[in-house]
Amino acid sequence: MTVLRSGPGGRSPACRIRSAMMPPLSAPALRRSREGAPPGAAGALSRNAWIAVAIVMTVLWFALLGTRALQHPDEGRYAEIGREMLATGDWTTPRLNGLKYFEKPALQYWVTAASFAAFGVNAWAARLPVALSGWLAVIAVGYAGLRLAGPTVGAYAGVALAGTVWHFGMAHVVTLDAMLSFWLTVALCAFLVAQRAAALPAERRMFMLVAWAAMAGALLTKGLVGLLIPGAALVAYTVATRDVALWRRLEILRGTALLLVLAVPWFVVVSTRNPEFAHFFFIHEHVERFLTTEHRRDGPWWYFVPLLVVGLLPWVGVFAVAAVRGWRDAPREANGFSWPRFCLVWIAFVFLFFSASGSKLPSYILPLFPAAGLLVGWQLAVIDRRLLLRLALPLAVGAWLLLAGAVAFSGALIAHLASPATPAAIFAALEPYVVAALAVAALGYTLAVVAFRRDGEARRTWGVIGVSLATMAMLQLLLAGNDAFRVTRSAVDAVRVLRSEAQPPFDPAAPVFQVGIYDQTLPFYLGRPTTLVAFRDEFALGIDAEPQKAIPHLGDWLAQWAGLAQGYALVGHDTLDQMTAHGATFRVVMRDARRALIARR
Repeated sequence: MTVLRSGPGGRSPACRIRSAMMPPLSAPALRRSREGAPPGAAGALSRNAWIAVAIVMTVLWFALLGTRALQHPDEGRYAEIGREMLATGDWTTPRLNGLKYFEKPALQYWVTAASFAAFGVNAWAARLPVALSGWLAVIAVGYAGLRLAGPTVGAYAGVALAGTVWHFGMAHVVTLDAMLSFWLTVALCAFLVAQRAAALPAERRMFMLVAWAAMAGALLTKGLVGLLIPGAALVAYTVATRDVALWRRLEILRGTALLLVLAVPWFVVVSTRNPEFAHFFFIHEHVERFLTTEHRRDGPWWYFVPLLVVGLLPWVGVFAVAAVRGWRDAPREANGFSWPRFCLVWIAFVFLFFSASGSKLPSYILPLFPAAGLLVGWQLAVIDRRLLLRLALPLAVGAWLLLAGAVAFSGALIAHLASPATPAAIFAALEPYVVAALAVAALGYTLAVVAFRRDGEARRTWGVIGVSLATMAMLQLLLAGNDAFRVTRSAVDAVRVLRSEAQPPFDPAAPVFQVGIYDQTLPFYLGRPTTLVAFRDEFALGIDAEPQKAIPHLGDWLAQWAGLAQGYALVGHDTLDQMTAHGATFRVVMRDARRALIARR
């Protein structure tokens, strides 16, 4: 191992491992690196260079948030709950389409409603809290890396996480998982910083209380999983390492009191106002969701394996190295604590817990990626350059091959993917974005390979930055192209056509129904709830609590429809056929491959 020495002017030269088989830098060596490096010397780049990189990455992160229509289901659902919270002024009881909705707590709905109040009700404001959560998680990981292992590790960890496929992607789609992951990231990072042997008692107490407060935020975002992941990871780490002394440094009494003060009041108030809340939320949404396949989100035991591999791109190779070295060669503090080992336990628990669950969605494993980012940042700082080059080369080659395939075989692929529900025109509109995204990735990864071909900490740093920037740009282009699916997965165009009608003009006060189907985006773009007909699904609790707000049977609705002077309905093609068979009067305003928007003549 090369020992760090101060060079001319007090700068620490690049820390290199002369052989890929040698262990990475020890904690003392990394600590000396941190103490000996002047401000702004992370990765041998100046402070101004890092400021420029931060600005570019920030702009790239938040660009295009409002250029895509919200899509069904998650984006429409969680944006609409926030919109209704702002519109009704009821900040206690979440409602979706005018009905009580208790699947998740209220914190993200509050933040989304506040975003709408500040910036207007639009797609950009709906995505802002999610994107901000992902970006703040990047900052938290970078700060933790700085305090744990020095400025270079901190910078690499933050840059790597920002350019990780799953972390970036999920931070640009409106779900609850990005905000949950943010709170859990803060809890993890604050905990790791607090457990440093060098932390003074007051510093340790402060960071542990931050961790407890962050767990309260996670609890208020998505429920008990916000406590389960940190708690179970702590227990598993203790069992694996026998580090029992760690429990004396957790500020359990103060932390528990802080968590209860922050999180419990909403649960008490919402339960008082809604007697049905407690059983539905704690039993149905937690115990039954985990143990059963009632939500029809089951999958095989290996469901998350390909998602983990793809989600860790472009750093999956570096992570594989970190996973081995993170346990075998992990530095340990003087008090016995090892942050790389804790990160590995955290990752393993999140992955195994959701793999065992009867309910699986791709976004569930998102909280493991910030911990992976810390390990990747650590290894990027110490891994042998030749091994790093060998890990980066397949990225460039793979991107070029995918680009060639997309250009040569796009027509055949479109023909294969097209279906009556998703016409070929949608994939044709997506094609140029895919080609552009792959071209950007191929060029960026190639330039990174060139940078990694020579020794030098600055070259390594620019290579790492280049890989992340190329991935971020690629994902932004793919997300922009995904707006092609708005034709069948968003009601924005249907509402625009409806409002532009001249004869007869659209009546904002007329009833709007969704019959046998439910498009999550329709109430959001319409600006008010719709009436459900012959549809329950996730609205079962809300309909049972307020049955007058829905129509259970198609026949009852057809009788009501016949008596309307004016009304509108979103229906499936089968319902349209039934209406025709019953002699119902209607006019088709807009029709696509999945549904039709009709008006009462």
